[in-house]
Amino acid sequence: MANFILRKAEPNDVSDILRMIKELAKYEEMEEQVILTEKDLLEDGFGDHPFYHCFVAEVPKEKQSADGFTLVAFAMYYFTYDPWIGKLLYLEDFYVMEEFRGFGMGSHILKLLSETRCSSMHFIVAENNTSSIEFYKRRGASDLSREEGWRLFSIDKEDLKKMTKK
Repeated sequence: MANFILRKAEPNDVSDILRMIKELAKYEEMEEQVILTEKDLLEDGFGDHPFYHCFVAEVPKEKQSADGFTLVAFAMYYFTYDPWIGKLLYLEDFYVMEEFRGFGMGSHILKLLSETRCSSMHFIVAENNTSSIEFYKRRGASDLSREEGWRLFSIDKEDLKKMTKK
C-alpha cells in the first residue's frame, strides 16, 4: 500500500488536520488540551504570513480509512533560527493514522522535510510515545533532554497577559 501522495496542505484541509491533531492528542492522553479551531488553523496557516506550514498524505478514495478519510497523515512545522547553528525546522506535530503506519508515509514526510536545507530539525515527543521515539532514533535523532540537559518551558496566555501589565 504505497499508493499515496504527499502535498502541501490547502485551506479546505483544515477540518482533517484538526481531526488528526485531536487523534494525536487522544493518543498522548492530552485530548482536553486541544482548544484550537478550524478557524484558527485557517487564519494562522493560510494567509500572507503563515505561522505554520503543513504537509498532508492523501490516499485514493478506494484506499480510504475505515471511517472514510482520505487525508491520513500530516506534518505541521515552522522555521525558526538558532544563533549557534542557523536555520531550524521545528516539527510541531507529526501524525500518521494507525491503520496507515508501516507503509512508508512517515519516512517520506521526513525525507521531504529534510530537503529544506536547515541546520537541524527539532521536535518534542511525549515520554510514553516509545514507538515514535524509536522511529526518530532509527533516523539519527538525539534526545537532547538526556544528552544535553535541556528543559522545555511554557508560559501560558494568562501569564503572558500578566507580564504585559507589569
